[in-house]
Amino acid sequence: MSRITRQELEAARDRLLPDVVADGLRVLFCGINPGLLSAATGHHFARPGNRFWPVLHRSGFTPRLLKPSEQELLPSYGLGITNVVARASARADELTAEEYREGGRLLTAKVARLRPRWLAVVGVTAYRTAFDERKAHVGPQERMFGSTRVWVLPNPSGLNAHWSVESMAEEFARLRVAAEAGPQAQTGPQA
Repeated sequence: MSRITRQELEAARDRLLPDVVADGLRVLFCGINPGLLSAATGHHFARPGNRFWPVLHRSGFTPRLLKPSEQELLPSYGLGITNVVARASARADELTAEEYREGGRLLTAKVARLRPRWLAVVGVTAYRTAFDERKAHVGPQERMFGSTRVWVLPNPSGLNAHWSVESMAEEFARLRVAAEAGPQAQTGPQA
């Protein structure tokens, strides 16, 4: 990846990062919002310290470690990526509660259109705010969007020190097992 200047990063605030989606995915991963580097490069989870790509591989979702620039391969594995909030920012704490709620409404419509088997929101606080689920926890949720089940995953940002790569990979792997089990699998919420 070529070096991104500060001016290019600032200009990225005005760019929308396209989703990587297809109809009928096994899992649609949903980030909080694009970081400035992601918006500037056009690649989801592009910041080098972000652990999404290593965790995706370690959990068995992909046969090898993908680079952010290889995101277009995801639909071939039955996977996709979108965001709760489309606006790029340097930090998620720059987003307002109303942006999360509006993002939740838009995400609900997107899921209805794409019909993934699972929606995996990476970030419990984002999920709680977007869908007014104050007691939500990491793991499968009771909420469904039509036939789409919901799983909340830990935020893979390098700033999330509460979760190691190994513990995140274990949680992602729990989702992978449920997604591979098919729509008949009933994985209930974990306390």
